[in-house]
Amino acid sequence: MLEIAAVAFTTFFATIGPVDLAALLAVLTPDSTPSHRRAIAIRGALIATGILLVFALFGNALLDWLGISLAALRTAGGILLLLLGIEMVFGRHSGSMYTEGETLEATQKEDISVFPLATPLIAGPGTIGATMLLIAEARGELVLQLIVLGALLAVLGITLLLMMAANQVQRLLGATGLHVVSRTVGVLLSALAVQFIFDGMAESGLLL
Repeated sequence: MLEIAAVAFTTFFATIGPVDLAALLAVLTPDSTPSHRRAIAIRGALIATGILLVFALFGNALLDWLGISLAALRTAGGILLLLLGIEMVFGRHSGSMYTEGETLEATQKEDISVFPLATPLIAGPGTIGATMLLIAEARGELVLQLIVLGALLAVLGITLLLMMAANQVQRLLGATGLHVVSRTVGVLLSALAVQFIFDGMAESGLLL
Protein backbone atom coordinates (compact mmCIF):
# COMPACT_ATOMS: atom_id res chain seq x y z
CA MET A 1 0.00 0.00 0.00
CA LEU A 2 2.81 2.40 0.82
CA GLU A 3 4.45 1.53 -2.47
CA ILE A 4 1.42 2.36 -4.62
CA ALA A 5 0.85 5.52 -2.56
CA ALA A 6 4.44 6.64 -3.21
CA VAL A 7 4.23 5.78 -6.91
CA ALA A 8 0.89 7.55 -7.31
CA PHE A 9 2.01 10.66 -5.44
CA THR A 10 5.28 10.91 -7.37
CA THR A 11 3.55 10.36 -10.70
CA PHE A 12 0.85 12.96 -10.07
CA PHE A 13 3.37 15.44 -8.68
CA ALA A 14 5.45 15.06 -11.83
CA THR A 15 2.60 15.21 -14.35
CA ILE A 16 0.81 18.15 -12.69
CA GLY A 17 3.95 20.04 -11.64
CA PRO A 18 2.61 22.16 -8.74
CA VAL A 19 5.76 24.28 -8.41
CA ASP A 20 5.92 25.06 -12.12
CA LEU A 21 2.21 25.87 -12.18
CA ALA A 22 2.56 28.33 -9.33
CA ALA A 23 5.25 30.25 -11.19
CA LEU A 24 3.35 30.02 -14.47
CA LEU A 25 0.18 31.39 -12.90
CA ALA A 26 2.07 34.50 -11.81
CA VAL A 27 3.40 34.92 -15.34
CA LEU A 28 -0.01 34.48 -16.99
CA THR A 29 -1.75 36.93 -14.62
CA PRO A 30 0.71 39.84 -14.32
CA ASP A 31 -1.99 42.50 -13.88
CA SER A 32 -4.28 40.54 -11.55
CA THR A 33 -4.79 41.46 -7.92
CA PRO A 34 -3.89 38.84 -5.31
CA SER A 35 -7.58 38.17 -4.61
CA HIS A 36 -8.37 37.73 -8.31
CA ARG A 37 -5.40 35.41 -8.77
CA ARG A 38 -6.54 33.31 -5.80
CA ALA A 39 -10.04 33.09 -7.27
CA ILE A 40 -8.59 31.90 -10.59
CA ALA A 41 -6.48 29.29 -8.76
CA ILE A 42 -9.46 27.96 -6.81
CA ARG A 43 -11.74 27.71 -9.87
CA GLY A 44 -9.02 26.10 -11.96
CA ALA A 45 -8.19 23.53 -9.29
CA LEU A 46 -11.85 22.62 -8.73
CA ILE A 47 -12.57 22.22 -12.45
CA ALA A 48 -9.43 20.12 -12.96
CA THR A 49 -10.36 17.95 -9.97
CA GLY A 50 -13.78 17.28 -11.48
CA ILE A 51 -12.26 16.33 -14.84
CA LEU A 52 -9.74 13.96 -13.29
CA LEU A 53 -12.30 12.33 -11.01
CA VAL A 54 -14.53 11.61 -14.02
CA PHE A 55 -11.66 9.80 -15.74
CA ALA A 56 -10.74 8.02 -12.50
CA LEU A 57 -14.29 6.74 -11.97
CA PHE A 58 -15.32 5.98 -15.54
CA GLY A 59 -11.99 5.59 -17.36
CA ASN A 60 -11.88 1.81 -17.04
CA ALA A 61 -15.43 1.45 -18.33
CA LEU A 62 -14.43 3.55 -21.32
CA LEU A 63 -11.41 1.31 -21.96
CA ASP A 64 -13.61 -1.80 -21.82
CA TRP A 65 -16.09 -0.23 -24.23
CA LEU A 66 -13.27 0.63 -26.65
CA GLY A 67 -11.66 -2.80 -26.25
CA ILE A 68 -8.36 -1.45 -24.93
CA SER A 69 -6.42 -3.86 -22.73
CA LEU A 70 -4.61 -2.96 -19.52
CA ALA A 71 -1.32 -3.95 -21.16
CA ALA A 72 -1.93 -1.46 -23.97
CA LEU A 73 -2.84 1.26 -21.46
CA ARG A 74 0.31 0.56 -19.43
CA THR A 75 2.52 0.75 -22.52
CA ALA A 76 0.86 3.82 -24.05
CA GLY A 77 0.69 5.61 -20.72
CA GLY A 78 4.33 4.80 -20.05
CA ILE A 79 5.40 6.22 -23.42
CA LEU A 80 3.41 9.41 -22.84
CA LEU A 81 4.83 9.87 -19.35
CA LEU A 82 8.34 9.11 -20.61
CA LEU A 83 8.10 11.88 -23.20
CA LEU A 84 6.94 14.28 -20.51
CA GLY A 85 9.74 13.19 -18.18
CA ILE A 86 12.38 13.69 -20.90
CA GLU A 87 11.07 17.19 -21.54
CA MET A 88 11.28 18.00 -17.84
CA VAL A 89 14.85 16.70 -17.56
CA PHE A 90 16.12 18.64 -20.56
CA GLY A 91 13.95 21.69 -20.03
CA ARG A 92 12.26 21.38 -23.41
CA HIS A 93 8.62 21.85 -24.34
CA SER A 94 7.64 20.10 -27.54
CA GLY A 95 3.99 21.10 -27.19
CA SER A 96 2.77 18.11 -25.21
CA MET A 97 0.87 20.38 -22.84
CA TYR A 98 -0.24 23.26 -25.03
CA THR A 99 0.44 24.81 -28.42
CA GLU A 100 1.88 28.21 -29.23
CA GLY A 101 -1.58 29.44 -30.21
CA GLU A 102 -3.04 28.26 -26.92
CA THR A 103 -0.29 30.02 -25.00
CA LEU A 104 -0.95 33.28 -26.87
CA GLU A 105 -4.68 33.02 -26.18
CA ALA A 106 -4.02 32.37 -22.50
CA THR A 107 -1.91 35.49 -22.08
CA GLN A 108 -4.71 37.62 -23.56
CA LYS A 109 -7.50 36.30 -21.32
CA GLU A 110 -8.47 37.84 -17.99
CA ASP A 111 -9.88 34.58 -16.62
CA ILE A 112 -7.67 31.61 -17.36
CA SER A 113 -9.24 29.28 -14.79
CA VAL A 114 -10.82 26.93 -17.36
CA PHE A 115 -8.27 27.30 -20.14
CA PRO A 116 -5.39 26.82 -19.89
CA LEU A 117 -5.21 26.39 -16.10
CA ALA A 118 -7.73 23.60 -15.45
CA THR A 119 -7.00 21.99 -18.80
CA PRO A 120 -4.47 21.30 -20.16
CA LEU A 121 -2.09 22.59 -17.47
CA ILE A 122 -3.52 20.67 -14.49
CA ALA A 123 -5.76 18.03 -16.10
CA GLY A 124 -3.63 17.49 -19.16
CA PRO A 125 -3.05 14.36 -21.26
CA GLY A 126 -0.26 13.14 -19.00
CA THR A 127 -2.28 13.52 -15.80
CA ILE A 128 -5.43 12.00 -17.31
CA GLY A 129 -3.44 9.06 -18.65
CA ALA A 130 -1.67 8.59 -15.32
CA THR A 131 -4.98 8.68 -13.45
CA MET A 132 -6.56 6.00 -15.64
CA LEU A 133 -3.39 3.90 -15.57
CA LEU A 134 -2.96 3.96 -11.79
CA ILE A 135 -6.64 3.22 -11.18
CA ALA A 136 -6.37 0.30 -13.60
CA GLU A 137 -3.24 -0.91 -11.77
CA ALA A 138 -5.37 -1.26 -8.62
CA ARG A 139 -7.24 -4.10 -10.41
CA GLY A 140 -10.59 -3.29 -8.83
CA GLU A 141 -9.32 -3.33 -5.22
CA LEU A 142 -11.24 -0.55 -3.49
CA VAL A 143 -8.54 0.21 -0.90
CA LEU A 144 -5.86 0.64 -3.57
CA GLN A 145 -8.16 2.78 -5.69
CA LEU A 146 -8.85 5.01 -2.69
CA ILE A 147 -5.11 5.32 -2.09
CA VAL A 148 -4.60 6.48 -5.70
CA LEU A 149 -7.47 8.96 -5.41
CA GLY A 150 -6.06 10.17 -2.09
CA ALA A 151 -2.65 10.77 -3.70
CA LEU A 152 -4.32 12.64 -6.57
CA LEU A 153 -6.33 14.86 -4.21
CA ALA A 154 -3.23 15.48 -2.08
CA VAL A 155 -1.22 16.70 -5.08
CA LEU A 156 -4.15 18.81 -6.27
CA GLY A 157 -4.36 20.32 -2.77
CA ILE A 158 -0.64 21.12 -2.82
CA THR A 159 -1.06 22.60 -6.30
CA LEU A 160 -3.86 24.88 -5.11
CA LEU A 161 -1.88 26.06 -2.07
CA LEU A 162 1.18 26.85 -4.17
CA MET A 163 -0.86 28.64 -6.84
CA MET A 164 -2.46 30.80 -4.16
CA ALA A 165 1.06 31.74 -3.09
CA ALA A 166 2.35 32.06 -6.67
CA ASN A 167 4.35 35.24 -6.17
CA GLN A 168 6.05 33.98 -3.03
CA VAL A 169 6.96 30.65 -4.66
CA GLN A 170 8.46 32.41 -7.66
CA ARG A 171 10.53 34.75 -5.50
CA LEU A 172 11.64 31.97 -3.13
CA LEU A 173 12.87 29.46 -5.69
CA GLY A 174 13.86 31.70 -8.56
CA ALA A 175 14.58 30.38 -12.03
CA THR A 176 17.37 28.04 -10.87
CA GLY A 177 15.29 26.52 -8.09
CA LEU A 178 12.37 25.86 -10.43
CA HIS A 179 14.69 24.13 -12.89
CA VAL A 180 16.23 21.94 -10.18
CA VAL A 181 12.82 20.79 -8.92
CA SER A 182 11.54 20.17 -12.45
CA ARG A 183 14.58 18.14 -13.54
CA THR A 184 14.71 16.05 -10.37
CA VAL A 185 11.05 15.10 -10.64
CA GLY A 186 11.54 14.48 -14.38
CA VAL A 187 14.15 11.80 -13.67
CA LEU A 188 11.80 10.01 -11.26
CA LEU A 189 8.92 10.24 -13.72
CA SER A 190 11.07 8.82 -16.54
CA ALA A 191 12.04 5.83 -14.41
CA LEU A 192 8.40 5.16 -13.50
CA ALA A 193 7.39 5.50 -17.14
CA VAL A 194 9.96 2.94 -18.28
CA GLN A 195 8.70 0.54 -15.62
CA PHE A 196 5.13 1.00 -16.90
CA ILE A 197 6.34 0.20 -20.43
CA PHE A 198 8.19 -2.92 -19.26
CA ASP A 199 5.12 -4.13 -17.33
CA GLY A 200 2.83 -3.49 -20.29
CA MET A 201 5.04 -5.36 -22.74
CA ALA A 202 5.48 -8.27 -20.32
CA GLU A 203 1.73 -8.57 -19.78
CA SER A 204 1.00 -8.35 -23.50
CA GLY A 205 3.11 -11.43 -24.22
CA LEU A 206 5.27 -9.67 -26.80
CA LEU A 207 8.45 -10.51 -24.90
CA LEU A 208 7.69 -14.23 -25.15
